[in-house]
Amino acid sequence: MYEWLKAFHVIAVISWMAGMLYLPRLFVYHCEAPIGSPQSETFKVMERRLLKAIINPAMIATWLLGLWLAWDSGFYMSGWMHAKFALVLVLSGIHGLLTGCVRDFALDRNQRSQRFYRIINEVPAVLMIGIVILVIVKPF
Repeated sequence: MYEWLKAFHVIAVISWMAGMLYLPRLFVYHCEAPIGSPQSETFKVMERRLLKAIINPAMIATWLLGLWLAWDSGFYMSGWMHAKFALVLVLSGIHGLLTGCVRDFALDRNQRSQRFYRIINEVPAVLMIGIVILVIVKPF
């Protein structure tokens, strides 16, 4: 059963990361669209669907399966798992920030620049690198 849980955890992580990397990119282009334009309205639909249909369910599955695996394997006692957990908490915080951005765009209240979204787009990738290294290498 452990191997199946791990496989589904990896699938959930890949789905979550795909969405976390794509959503800020949509925001970059959404910033260019005039408020009320057909293009802006299309971005609103794309952002909402990506968040509700992919990112949120993938994050929930990642957390549930990850906690189960950590408990079942006993890794929850390991230092590398504590560091991984901290990075996943930060990633979850970024998820919350992006959820707020979807709301802001939906209400035509975005106050952030394209530059902000270009920078925030890199944060999940950097966190992912740290998480993968911790899981594979288990440095401590």
